[in-house]
Amino acid sequence: MIIKASAALRNDYASISNLAKESNEPIYITKNGEGDMVLMSIEAYEKREQLLQLRAKVLQAEQERIDGAPTISVAEARKKLRERLSEL
Repeated sequence: MIIKASAALRNDYASISNLAKESNEPIYITKNGEGDMVLMSIEAYEKREQLLQLRAKVLQAEQERIDGAPTISVAEARKKLRERLSEL
């Protein structure tokens, strides 16, 4: 976990920005010794958002399965994918 004071962000933005990009980790910014905000690179943020969207889709699919939605086997799914690929 990377923690920096708000003064470091204010006084040395370039260094904090580079640290965020190089580490690909969130940087926790404190103000008066208390947590205030989190800073991260755009790349790390977008990757996190994609992961959260994927997890939401998996949870939705699992809930649909639990609720009784029809399912197919892996073999059937592969067959359907091959059929769709051959149509392209």
